[in-house]
Amino acid sequence: MESDMRSIGETARDSGLTVSALRFYDGAGVLRPARVDPLTGYRWYAPEQLADARLVARLRRVGLPPAEIRLVLAAVPGTGEAHRIVDAHQRRLEDGLSDARRELSFVRALLDQREHPMNPIRPESTVTLPADDLAAALDAVRFAVGGDPELPVLAGVLFDIEGEELRLVATDRYRMALASVPARADGDAVAPPAAAIVPTALVDGARALLAGCAEAVLTVGAARFALEAGGHRIEGAGLDHDYPDYRRLIRVEHTRRVETTASELRRVVTDADVRLVRRAAEGAECEVTVLGVGPDGELSAAAGPAPDAAGEIVQVAVDREFLLDALRAGACEQLVLELGGPITPLAIRAAGREGTFSLLMPVRIPELA
Repeated sequence: MESDMRSIGETARDSGLTVSALRFYDGAGVLRPARVDPLTGYRWYAPEQLADARLVARLRRVGLPPAEIRLVLAAVPGTGEAHRIVDAHQRRLEDGLSDARRELSFVRALLDQREHPMNPIRPESTVTLPADDLAAALDAVRFAVGGDPELPVLAGVLFDIEGEELRLVATDRYRMALASVPARADGDAVAPPAAAIVPTALVDGARALLAGCAEAVLTVGAARFALEAGGHRIEGAGLDHDYPDYRRLIRVEHTRRVETTASELRRVVTDADVRLVRRAAEGAECEVTVLGVGPDGELSAAAGPAPDAAGEIVQVAVDREFLLDALRAGACEQLVLELGGPITPLAIRAAGREGTFSLLMPVRIPELA
């Protein structure tokens, strides 16, 4: 009888599994040998078990848990159950890869900032700005401030003065908002570069001072943030962190530009079907909307093939609530959407204001794989 069977060593050699792995899968009830010698305890495998052992080796390499490997081997042929288990595992792997790519992109930005700080210690810079413009810019970015206690660097708004411009930046990794405001120094001078991460409470206090004012005087430095408007002043310290280089994070190439209005986009989003997708990083579910460009260049919200006039399918899935947040934050009715495909962030720009826009990170769903 044993001459018709394979030893554990032969089965290991021909299947790609190790002897210890075969013993483990026997103990786990995944792949039991056809016969175990009652005296020596030696395991023997039937010739037809070699195919199962090879399948186990492949499933092991892609990280399928033993309990699910057992279900694959036990699945009745023709029912599709084994394929469903493998497909579900592939989706988990791809979700994890998408999250890992996003995290690694952020890590690289932090490493670049650490090695080549964008904001070395700079002198303070004081500029005068239109109060209405600064208020609108704060409103445009405030929604994207991060709230993760493990990432305190994102718990505020970056105020970055360069030349005759103030840039405001906020991100929580899943979305990023930017806005720019014209700024001028006293006389003919050009304000020196300066930047600070202003904590959320200080940002909200500064925003409250701007109502009904014509101009605001802003001071930004490594150790101090101050805003004067309407005879009132608010001052405080910035966060003691190096902000990621947002310029690197926004260098995204897009395939399609679609002109629309905030009202129309809001209607498309609220009328469209949504689906729940679990984010691998947190395990929490979010409602997802799929935006795409139809054959006539019109904006649509429906998963599935929808070729444009060039025969290409340009769709991206985004967090529905994040998208509505971006629309609520923007004061501009005329918008330009930029889409690049299922793995490219969606850009939402205020028409005529290139320096003010939001980026929403894509959410992976099987239909757009």
